[in-house]
Amino acid sequence: MSLLDTRVPAVVLRTDRNPFHHGTLGAVRSLGRAGVDVHVVADCAGSPVRVSRYLSGLHTPPPPGASPAEIAVALRRVAARIARPAVLIPMDDACAVAVGRARAELAPAYLLPDQPGGLAERVADKAELAGVCAALDVPHPETLVPDGAAEAARAAWRLGLPVVAKWSRPWLVPPGGGLRSTVLVRSAREAEELYRRTEEAGSRLLLQAFLPPGPGRDWFFHGYADRSGRVRAGGPGRKTRARPRGAGLTAVGRWTPNPQVQALAERVVAELGYRGVLDLDFRRCGTTGRYHLLDFNPRPGAQFRLFTDTAGLDVVRALHLDLTHRPLPEGAPRPGRVFVVENYAPLSALRPAREGHGGRELAWYARDDRAPGRALWALWGRHVGARLRDRVHRSEARPEAGAPARARVVRQASAPAADRTGVSDHPDEDPWDRPGHRDRPGPWDRPEHAGRPGADRAGTR
Repeated sequence: MSLLDTRVPAVVLRTDRNPFHHGTLGAVRSLGRAGVDVHVVADCAGSPVRVSRYLSGLHTPPPPGASPAEIAVALRRVAARIARPAVLIPMDDACAVAVGRARAELAPAYLLPDQPGGLAERVADKAELAGVCAALDVPHPETLVPDGAAEAARAAWRLGLPVVAKWSRPWLVPPGGGLRSTVLVRSAREAEELYRRTEEAGSRLLLQAFLPPGPGRDWFFHGYADRSGRVRAGGPGRKTRARPRGAGLTAVGRWTPNPQVQALAERVVAELGYRGVLDLDFRRCGTTGRYHLLDFNPRPGAQFRLFTDTAGLDVVRALHLDLTHRPLPEGAPRPGRVFVVENYAPLSALRPAREGHGGRELAWYARDDRAPGRALWALWGRHVGARLRDRVHRSEARPEAGAPARARVVRQASAPAADRTGVSDHPDEDPWDRPGHRDRPGPWDRPEHAGRPGADRAGTR
């Protein structure tokens, strides 16, 4: 007998058009295995998610770049078709913000956490998060929000190059325009040119002190804050490999106890009065050892299934149980458990899982739901082929020598770098991703940058 109330369906919502969003499949499987009807509102035309045996219904999503009002209209349409209250699970920041704004009108049809008004939007906004961290005395990279192109150039010099540049509301960045949500800029001129695209990006540009990567420095925390504010399910994890290297997406993650990260996450949740699922990114400063909060995502992270305890509880099941007034089982953590995304870490996926380390879960392949794993490789092959053709076309149209270099794409929560011998201290890191293979560390990875001024300053201006 299922612990979950199987009379209450779930609706998984996503406007992000990434067909390889494995977190969506994780939510479908987690609740579907417990007997819950799971409906997905997302563009899954070219996604392995659509062939999962646990998918009960697939619904047309709002158009790309839909406003919160348009997302609410689409949700009301889905609610009319389901015709019974459902637990709503936003899987990207744009949807989490839209649901937060429309909570009052959605509440009759959807079960939602009792979240303080506007809080999801506040923590998802990168500039607002800097202010939140300053108010709570939570370590955060020094962040400046320039109000002009010249000031952006001065801010870059003040923080110390290279600096991280972010759009405060990355979900507003239009696709196909060449803008990235986060880039590493290496000159004041790049910062100035990036600021001039503010109107196109749809939100403020912020510049942030760069915390250099290193072994064991990149961490995340997933959890569910229940109706009482207690953080349930989830835990701290260490990112042992990212894809692309240095870009932040977790390709291999490990459930690793970390009392400092756990305590910091629980304090932030308590002081904000946050309710619902959360996904936090941290980086440890190599100079001071302090953990800096880089991102607060008010929804499940794509690798949330890593944190599945001995009772089978994860953050998505915790959400469903809590909102249907069911008790949450008291399972034990499974430290050492590993989560691998096969298309981003194929060699890690092919290695036999080690016994006695909490187990391992693959993002796409599952013995009880084989079709998505099979579909992945055909779809991924076409995706990689298209990317290679695009790269060839771009190289043929490469600008002449002397043209300004484009900012390198990066995220603060990047993968730990291997040591200078090329041997990683992380057994789950693929050798293809080590220095000396596909790419080499950039100048910002050099040890002399670790102690540069501004590397551990928190606050905002």
